[in-house]
Amino acid sequence: MATTAPTISIGLWYDSQAEQAANFYKSIFPDSSIDHILKYSKEGKEHHGQKEGTVMTVDFQLAGTHFQAINGGPLFKMNPSISLFVVCETHEETDEVWNKLVEQGHVLMPLEKYEWSERYGWLQDRWGLSWQVSLGKISAVGQKITPSLMFVGDKAGKAEEALKFYTSVFKDSGVDGIKKYPAGGPEPEGHIMHAQFKLADSKFMIMDSSGPHHFSFNEAVSITVNCKDQAEIDYYWSKLTSGGGRESMCGWLADKFGVSWQVAPVRLAEMLGERDQKKVDRVTKAFMKMRKFDMAKVGDGFRRRRTSRQLKDSWQLLCASTASSLSRPRRP
Repeated sequence: MATTAPTISIGLWYDSQAEQAANFYKSIFPDSSIDHILKYSKEGKEHHGQKEGTVMTVDFQLAGTHFQAINGGPLFKMNPSISLFVVCETHEETDEVWNKLVEQGHVLMPLEKYEWSERYGWLQDRWGLSWQVSLGKISAVGQKITPSLMFVGDKAGKAEEALKFYTSVFKDSGVDGIKKYPAGGPEPEGHIMHAQFKLADSKFMIMDSSGPHHFSFNEAVSITVNCKDQAEIDYYWSKLTSGGGRESMCGWLADKFGVSWQVAPVRLAEMLGERDQKKVDRVTKAFMKMRKFDMAKVGDGFRRRRTSRQLKDSWQLLCASTASSLSRPRRP
């Protein structure tokens, strides 16, 4: 069955404000939409612990970039290690976007002129999500809103290694440009000041910062790879956990740099589309024991198809029902 799911999307973790946040962001950016809202049911409550009928996930788009916000409780908190870089093409738009996002938020770098931009600022919004707002040209990036990864602490200086690693994993990828710090600069010579690259259908940015930061990558902002079959699941799981990455539950993993990924099988939804609740219960039990998805183990006997929306709902419900397992202690 054909799917319209993007190859890569961005996951955002909220305590309980996913719908509120998605609507707020949608009000700021033109050409944005709320695509679907899924609510918690009784199924899996022993794992997700959420009240039946409350919002679980919100799928939305902002100016062409795909997101899924989840209400997962107070397990993970957003920080500036992954931010969203916004390109605005006029001074007026830059100020307008900044003023809306910074309301009830926190300024990290004031909106003013810098060496790299006539108008730029960095902030955390009211929920802790970080944004870089910059005057520029969308044509120079290729998309209006771009995830930006900042390597800090013991990861500072590894941005170029990560860039090479990520572009080696994704076949349809490439580096748009790299700018490094020179000798005598604020960062060690050779650290990445700014780089831009493409993975599948999405652009990313990356940088080093060796300052005294008290945060690092975590599950609050993740990158989802939507896989069409078991071969893709096996490939991305193996590649992204290689060299010191760690496995978690429900298709979640952290790569060797600490960046969180979800390797999500699109076809799993087809197997979860049965109306027979006993069958769904059996696959749920198998599913919750898994780290990497094994489609053969969960798919036996699940062949009937339903509508694409019902299939997507089934997939999201089971993924969210295991979210609390991510907080369990993991071996180093």
